[in-house]
Amino acid sequence: MEDRALRISRNRYGVRSWSRSLSRFARNQPLGFASAVFLIFLFVVAIFGPLLYPFDPLSAEGGRLESPGTRFLFGTDSNGRDVLSRTMAGSRLSLYVGFLSVGFGTIIGSTVGIVSAYYGGHIDTAIQRVVDAMLAFPGLIFVLVLMVVLGPGQNSVVIAIGIFMIPGTSRVARGAALSVMAEQYIEAIRALGGSAPRMIFRHVLPNVTAPIIIMASIGLGNAIVAEAGLSFLGLGVPPPTPSWGRALSTEGRGVLEFAPWVSLAPGIALSLSVLAFNLVGDSIRDVLDPRLRGSRNN
Repeated sequence: MEDRALRISRNRYGVRSWSRSLSRFARNQPLGFASAVFLIFLFVVAIFGPLLYPFDPLSAEGGRLESPGTRFLFGTDSNGRDVLSRTMAGSRLSLYVGFLSVGFGTIIGSTVGIVSAYYGGHIDTAIQRVVDAMLAFPGLIFVLVLMVVLGPGQNSVVIAIGIFMIPGTSRVARGAALSVMAEQYIEAIRALGGSAPRMIFRHVLPNVTAPIIIMASIGLGNAIVAEAGLSFLGLGVPPPTPSWGRALSTEGRGVLEFAPWVSLAPGIALSLSVLAFNLVGDSIRDVLDPRLRGSRNN
């Protein structure tokens, strides 16, 4: 009985603690909180989409280019498909590409940056010259070349965007790791014979996690824009898979003058998603950066 009472007391304390933290975050970061609520809604639509779509996003459910009305809230496209259903389905592709590409680029880029900072010397010089060479290419051309090499498909988009994110993430991780490596306790651990894996995973990595998380959260919006741009250029996921970028190009550009609703809904969804990820990233930065937190309290 005492153990059960103790568990109940801990659970209640944990719920109250989370509730206070959530209310404090909503009070201090209203835009970030509103953006997080919108992103949660977006995740629900992406995960449970087939249960929420008003119509099948891949089949013609109405007439060609029907204007918005009671049956089709955002109208239909040139193939008679429901624009609302295709916009909701496009969120799944955007989040899939965004999270996988950012995860891929963040893991590899952070590893390269931390290893470069830890070993220094010729290893650091060689790695940074490769990073400089990758950064020298314009971003769009770099991704286009990768897509031509990899071919169309959502996994190719993930790999191309992920590789494009590696240099920037590597620079951020390296800068944060260099500041940690300059600390005196790191020199003490080295003097005591600490091994490289132990130093990196137990002392360096935990202290550079915050800037990496911030970089990844902001990079999600950039990845979604990159996927939309590739689909806009016809190099993304091939049709008939719903895509916000394709809805703005091949599906909506030709009928923009007399059927703007074909591009309006996916365009708004794309803009709000990118804005929400950027605002959440800024809020995370404000929460995790003690200098910003101190200046806000003053």
